[in-house]
Amino acid sequence: MRLVKRLIASLIFLSSMAAGQAVSQNVKTIGDNDGKLIDAVGAIGEGRVERASWLLDEIVKSDPGNDAAWYYLGLCDLYARDIKGAREAFKKASELDPGNYWYKDRLALAYSMTGEDDLTVATYEDLLKEFPKKNDLYFTLVNLYLKQNQFDKAIAAMDQIETVFGKSESVTGTKYDILLRQNKPEEALRTLEEYNKEYSSPYVLTKLGDHTLAEYKDSLALDYYKEALDIQSDYMPALLGEAEVYRIRRNHDGFFGTLRRFVDDTQTEPQAKSQYLSLLLQRSEPRFIQSFMPRIDSLYETMTLRHPADSEALKAAGLYYYATERLDKAKSVMRKNMDLHPESLEAATTYVQILGYMSDWDGLYAAADSALARFPRETGFLEMKNVACYNKKDWQGIIQNCARMIAIAPEDTSVTVPALANIGDMYHEMGDEKEAFNYYKKALRLNPEYCPALNNYAYYLALKGKSLKKARDMSRKTVEKEPDNSTYLDTYGWILHLLGKDHDAKAVFKHALLYGANDSAVSLDHYAEVLEALGENDLAKVYRTRAEKKRSEGKE
Repeated sequence: MRLVKRLIASLIFLSSMAAGQAVSQNVKTIGDNDGKLIDAVGAIGEGRVERASWLLDEIVKSDPGNDAAWYYLGLCDLYARDIKGAREAFKKASELDPGNYWYKDRLALAYSMTGEDDLTVATYEDLLKEFPKKNDLYFTLVNLYLKQNQFDKAIAAMDQIETVFGKSESVTGTKYDILLRQNKPEEALRTLEEYNKEYSSPYVLTKLGDHTLAEYKDSLALDYYKEALDIQSDYMPALLGEAEVYRIRRNHDGFFGTLRRFVDDTQTEPQAKSQYLSLLLQRSEPRFIQSFMPRIDSLYETMTLRHPADSEALKAAGLYYYATERLDKAKSVMRKNMDLHPESLEAATTYVQILGYMSDWDGLYAAADSALARFPRETGFLEMKNVACYNKKDWQGIIQNCARMIAIAPEDTSVTVPALANIGDMYHEMGDEKEAFNYYKKALRLNPEYCPALNNYAYYLALKGKSLKKARDMSRKTVEKEPDNSTYLDTYGWILHLLGKDHDAKAVFKHALLYGANDSAVSLDHYAEVLEALGENDLAKVYRTRAEKKRSEGKE
């Protein structure tokens, strides 16, 4: 208010100047400050905060009692992220004009930004005393009280809201939630019931249904849900509550009938439908899904019929078909999703992943290339293409993909280091050990702790019987970083054996067997050889036999 008065006074003053009236030097200074204040406010509006801050500093130097200048100076400090400066400026403005709402409101904001919760609360409480009709102050205080676990004060604030503004479903719901946090379920329920006696609200009725259902009163809960749906037939929370009652009662006709209404409703967001159906699958036993697959199919078909181009709905349906082993159908739906949403990275990623899960290596190869054409900097598609290349034994293709990954992200070691190590692996597959070792060295120069490169480099050195101590030191790093990795343990144990430390090697292999080495024919053979070196031939035969069995199962 004082700002408005001052600006009006400024205009009067300027008019009097134009009329040639004589003024004192003191009045001239005040007029200059008013002009600067107008310029400063304009500069803030134009985003020239430094200019505004300079003008405002000039004002408060000559007129330290100018509350408006302090206020706008605080705003400038906020823009500059000088929170402490803003707090002091707003504090000064509030002291000069204690009745100004905005000064105190911004001071409270500054207190909250500096973590001074007690001062924040005290300032808002003062504001509420002066402006009891501002309902947003009540909700701000409620949130602050909850942050400090002052539940009684929060409830008192909600009661005051109801006194001043009357009851509302949002206030009732908030009070209910607060009382539950206080472990007062009976009082919380009574809050809902009292509101329900006076007003009809699907929201409150559904909360009553949820509460009574949690108390195993499913008949009463069903009554509440039905009453909510009588008021608003498509109220989603009540529909899902009704469906849950039917599910608990094993009333499958009622359950699927209600869900059909839910997915058939065009006003309900497809994301809500897909999320619910996905949750249904997650918490249902395989036997339930198998028994009612035609009905579940119908739900997904209805959802995709109502939202034929929605990415979330199509993705959910595709994942459902994949989970129920309808792979071709899953692939078709995911492909449709990608085609309809060529700009969607998620749609492309999901389709490519599905092809990988299906072991469709030719399809994966082609889809990864197609995705890369649209998202040329997404190295993840090159990684998926590598999976296809590996299964197609296209070692040169992997080398080319990895080189492309390095070119895309040359400074990102999370990309370049694995890529260099993979190139090393491929050269080893092609029999070029010299080039393989060169790439392992390149990878380890960038990250000396990168375990896959350390392990493979060490193992291949051990196979050649070269630099065994160097190999041991590299391998030791891997088991120190990942002590339960059976592959790394196998390498380390084998190198210890080659160095003649069979007792130590035996201990390493025994540990490896606990963490997956039992499934590797190579690891079992290695352990058998260590046992033979220690003279434990009978036990060695047991592990040789196990190795042969695993090898026959294709588990090298």
